[in-house]
Amino acid sequence: MTDSQIKNTFCEKALECGCDLLMDEPMSRHTTFKIGGPAEIFVEAKTVETLKKLVSWAEESKLKYMLLGNGSNLLVSDKGIEGAVITLGGEFKDIRLVSEDTIACGAGVTLAKLSSFALENSLEGLEFAWGIPGTVGGAVFMNAGAYGGEIKDVLKTCRHMTQDGQVVTLSENDFNFGYRKSIYKENKWTILDCVFKLKKGNKEDIKAKMTDFMNRRTSKQPLEYPSAGSVFKRPEGNFAGTLIEQCGLKGTSVGGACVSEKHAGFIVNKGGATCKDVCDLVELIQKTVKDETGYQLERELIIVE
Repeated sequence: MTDSQIKNTFCEKALECGCDLLMDEPMSRHTTFKIGGPAEIFVEAKTVETLKKLVSWAEESKLKYMLLGNGSNLLVSDKGIEGAVITLGGEFKDIRLVSEDTIACGAGVTLAKLSSFALENSLEGLEFAWGIPGTVGGAVFMNAGAYGGEIKDVLKTCRHMTQDGQVVTLSENDFNFGYRKSIYKENKWTILDCVFKLKKGNKEDIKAKMTDFMNRRTSKQPLEYPSAGSVFKRPEGNFAGTLIEQCGLKGTSVGGACVSEKHAGFIVNKGGATCKDVCDLVELIQKTVKDETGYQLERELIIVE
């Protein structure tokens, strides 16, 4: 089959399965950076069975595909994405209490919803996740964390699907977690759902902690502009934002991309920023920081080209 026939067949099968499907969908609508050209095929899977079929068809026909969470740590090429972008809806957004201190949820649940659900049930351990703009799947993939807490501290089990369609469950000793990394970052597996083990606590204390973390975010982070959060990983013995500020780079712009005046670890979209603008600014920051401090900043931001 030709490339065009492969894509048409994939779309026909996706529609037959009841998937929502869009063609040439601007990725700027699906990333917190508000940057990115069109995805050739943008499809939402609503069940594990449907997702299994979509991935199987893509693998068999050699159609390029990627899984998309909340798009909160992504920078998408101005040219867009070839092939299919698969996002998770339906049962992937379900959340439930499975015991008095344990929550199960789909990979498409947002961290805001997860931490709110924990609060409603007087469960502590997920306060750090309040305000992180991502989904559970993306958070596990990256071992997301803030204010002294990380996903690795509370994740009990996780189900994923391999490229050949097998559904596998991993437990807490299998994840190979590290700073902003996990076993999922090393393999092309699709996270399906997770179980979190928490602790019973006092609802008012939990709420106060969440409010404190959100106030800190609001005061220190440029939430008024589109961004992808922290652009660089924390270098050993220092902080990326501190190094960037020391080099006098706050406010430095390339096109519509700008080093935040509020927090130098963030690049913000001041309006009309392109992927190239951001990439050029990232390179400028890395070179300047390396030349002036000796630190080699490593990107936390994922670039899809």
